[in-house]
Amino acid sequence: MNNIRNFCIIAHIDHGKSTLADRFLQITQTLSERDMTHGQMLDTMDLEQERGITIKLQPVRMDWNGYILNLIDTPGHVDFSYEVSRSIAACEGAILVVDATQGIQAQTLANLYMAMEHNLTIIPVINKIDMPAADPERVKDEIENMLAIPREEVIEVSAKTGQNVEAVLKAIIDHIPAPTPTTVAETGTESRALVFDSIYDTYRGVVSYVRMVEGSFKKGDKLRFLNTKTDIELTELGYFRPKYEPKNELKPGEIGYIVTGLKSVSEARVGDTLWKGNWGKIDQAIPLPGYKKVVPKVYAGIYCVDGDDFPMLRDSLEKLVLNDAALTYEPDQSAALGSGFRCGFLGLLHMDIVQERLEREYDLDLIMTAPSVSYEIAMKNGEILTISSPTNLPDPSTIGSIAEPWVKLEVVCPKEKVGDIMKIVQQRRGFHKDISYIDTERTLVVFEMPLATLILDFYDALKNVSSGYASMNYEILEYRVENLVKLDMMIAGEKVDGLSTMCHKNEAEGLGRRLAKKLKEVIPRAQFTIAIQATIGGKIVARETISAFRKDVTAGLYGGDVTRKNKVLKKQKAGKKRMKQVGNIALPQEAFQAILKKD
Repeated sequence: MNNIRNFCIIAHIDHGKSTLADRFLQITQTLSERDMTHGQMLDTMDLEQERGITIKLQPVRMDWNGYILNLIDTPGHVDFSYEVSRSIAACEGAILVVDATQGIQAQTLANLYMAMEHNLTIIPVINKIDMPAADPERVKDEIENMLAIPREEVIEVSAKTGQNVEAVLKAIIDHIPAPTPTTVAETGTESRALVFDSIYDTYRGVVSYVRMVEGSFKKGDKLRFLNTKTDIELTELGYFRPKYEPKNELKPGEIGYIVTGLKSVSEARVGDTLWKGNWGKIDQAIPLPGYKKVVPKVYAGIYCVDGDDFPMLRDSLEKLVLNDAALTYEPDQSAALGSGFRCGFLGLLHMDIVQERLEREYDLDLIMTAPSVSYEIAMKNGEILTISSPTNLPDPSTIGSIAEPWVKLEVVCPKEKVGDIMKIVQQRRGFHKDISYIDTERTLVVFEMPLATLILDFYDALKNVSSGYASMNYEILEYRVENLVKLDMMIAGEKVDGLSTMCHKNEAEGLGRRLAKKLKEVIPRAQFTIAIQATIGGKIVARETISAFRKDVTAGLYGGDVTRKNKVLKKQKAGKKRMKQVGNIALPQEAFQAILKKD
């Protein structure tokens, strides 16, 4: 165990984590030059390669100078912070990467605080020193001022060229502690491992990624998942290089994979403990501290364009949940859209990635409703309800109060942009709490605002007013009682539950007008007039009308009395009226996206 080092790389998005991991693979010769077919070798999904972001944590084992180095590459985006927290729990140290051109960003701070909570040893690294705009000295000052890490400890590297990357590997060996053996492991009576990730393999079933805490597992061992009480027999185990490399044994402190052979995704949960020991005393087996259950921040409905695809959507969501522990779902029924699922996500990017994965990997054609947050409803009889969809709101006459989630928002931005950012926060019912200066040019501003106004278009607005220089991170504070109402959209007299939204009473009328106008633009015309109405309870607050396609039925008439013309137009009008009673309106996906773009 003394020669094992378990560590992860944490940073803000696009600061060079995956490129640095590539250099580690090259220097330690885990992968040959011939196998390095593209950049970001640990980003294995097509989506990751195309978008240039890391979505899934990815472990790899490297051998260097007689030491075993277990690296976990982590995502940088705020929506995937749950992946980061699981990686941190399986490690003793973390490499903190900061971009030499951009300096400390909001997610840099968030990930660092998470690592400090787990008492990880931090190795600070400044990356991209080969860039023309790099200013390592300024970034060292930021690290010293903001993070209280002495500038002498900071290592300057270029992950792209490989400059000084060996110094980072040396610092990992020198400073990150080896895994510590436990008293149970010394007696050899019990073996336990923490499941920090799982994936579903079509041929092998569930493959669990584990960190051995004590004892060892061997091929053929009988194991138990302590929380789900599922028993398995080990058919294969081994290391990541970065592809699976089968071995006969996983020893204390090591990170590896275990093929469970399970077909049901619910039996191998992330955060569970794999146990081997005296089966007569299994009741006394103590599970390892797992992970706090992730709470979705954003909810949206997923429905199939073709209703016959519903069973396929159910199966694909079941498999995706195992690969993505932060995703939650439950069956949902919509009068307008049919059978589907109400899904919980960590943010808009997470929602976008899930939709794209479902469409690509499982060949589904989907409609997603506009995102919403959960609300706490205090009923007049004292009961407290939590709803994730505006359609589940009880009768307004029975409601005492409605509370919505508020967040603490941290924004790192140039100091001259602070006024503009305060303005867009105030427009979304937020307010300023604190401000501190990172250096002479940049500030860290803390706000509090409702989550519902943050998830819609705030990130785009923030990037616009700051010319792309601002970064943000947020965390949930608590639920606060607000004067909220449900805004319903009616199309041709039918209420479309997928378009319902919760909003502040003062904003409801303006929002209703904007949504009605947006829907008028995206809903295709029909052979009859379509009325679009925004309603609060029984009161209509806005209306737009989509005029019908109209054939010129009087074109063939000329001369004669005007009653001939009126007779033909009256006949056409009656036909349109009949058509309106039986006509169906096809709602495009853009109709639901209209709520996303409230402005």
